[in-house]
Amino acid sequence: MQVVNKIKNTGMIAVMLFVAMLTSSCASIVSGTHQPVSIKTTPAIGATCSLENNKGKWYVNQTPGSVTVSRSYHDMHVVCQKPGYKKVEKLVSSNTKAMAFGNVIFGGVIGAGVDVADGAAYDYPADIMVDMRRA
Repeated sequence: MQVVNKIKNTGMIAVMLFVAMLTSSCASIVSGTHQPVSIKTTPAIGATCSLENNKGKWYVNQTPGSVTVSRSYHDMHVVCQKPGYKKVEKLVSSNTKAMAFGNVIFGGVIGAGVDVADGAAYDYPADIMVDMRRA
């Protein structure tokens, strides 16, 4: 009787783990390899900004504005300019998403490795503020 109960308990645990793996998702499935970011410049609205990391370069033609960028481990290099103002360069840090750590548990090392390689494990701030000064 004890053997039967142990088998039932082991089977139940296996089923629960299987369901947990099916219902959990790695970071790339949940949030993807791209993310929208908003750029705001103060006090100069209407500035032109470029954003660049090792995955590409994107432009905001007029601030405030938004653009979808590729996620990466590397920091984002932001450059904003407007006539009458000094050109501003800013590095925006990339952060590892908490979801990436959960992926190690549920998706295994392979799932986590994929998310690290394609950038899905990382995030930039959703809002980037750039202070500009008159020339």
